[in-house]
Amino acid sequence: MTKWSAGDIPDQSERTFLITGANSGLGLHCAQSLVARGARVLMACRSPERGEAAAAEVTETGDGKAELIVLDLTDPTSVRQAAQQARERTGDRLDVLINNAGVMATPLRRTADGFEWQLAANHLGHAALTWLLMPALRSSPGARVVSVSSFMHKRRGLDLADLNFERRGYKPWAAYSQSKIANLLFAFELDRRARAAGLDLVSVAAHPGYSNTQLTTNMVRARGSERIAEIIGLLGGLFAQPAQAGALPLLYAATAPGVTGGEFYGPDGFREIRGHPKLVQASKQANDPETAARLWQLTADLTKVKPDPA
Repeated sequence: MTKWSAGDIPDQSERTFLITGANSGLGLHCAQSLVARGARVLMACRSPERGEAAAAEVTETGDGKAELIVLDLTDPTSVRQAAQQARERTGDRLDVLINNAGVMATPLRRTADGFEWQLAANHLGHAALTWLLMPALRSSPGARVVSVSSFMHKRRGLDLADLNFERRGYKPWAAYSQSKIANLLFAFELDRRARAAGLDLVSVAAHPGYSNTQLTTNMVRARGSERIAEIIGLLGGLFAQPAQAGALPLLYAATAPGVTGGEFYGPDGFREIRGHPKLVQASKQANDPETAARLWQLTADLTKVKPDPA
């Protein structure tokens, strides 16, 4: 693979994307790059105010168009409403879904339904959204679903018997790692089931390496340390790659010709921390079909959303 960059994105006119967490960081840069190539981008954001401002900014900078869809991935009602709005606005035709939004290493917090916060925001909400959008994805030949994971998925394992940390002690990084393994398991299982169902759909995964986004500073801020968050932000600017570079593996997975289902893309530099997109390897557990099938069904039980494809 050559040193692929945003300038290599093919023309995206007449194509529609939905990106979660698109008002900042990786999602915002993906939206900007795609609109610059003529795409219509639905920016799914939790904050209406920040989302509207970001959509207006993105639209001004490209030939395509960006518009807001309000989405709170930790709220099942919001997920259903966002999926329904997306289907109505697009006439049930969506070319690419980029499941990008996420939180990282937060203190123990639970949703109104009792789910651990990182599991809900990073995995459960995205899985439910994907299933609910499948009718629109089925209508678009060659549709893609890109699930955003992390190289941190290799740090800890996935405990299917206690996904919500109800019996074991809660550890923020263990919960984050678990949610990122879940992203990969879901992406690979969706690809297997799409193939088995004969769907013209590609499900892939990507990770941004160590990128200078708000994830790290928000993590520290959530622990009540504004001053340390500022310092972490400065260090990120020195050592992390820019968010524009971190977005490249996501954009490659979403747009590059020749991408095949079940693949995983990340940076090509040392330990996949920075660099241009390349094929990377997921952990052994993330590649286990039996674990993926069990998580698929457990996710359906928890979200109360019918899996598609079944």
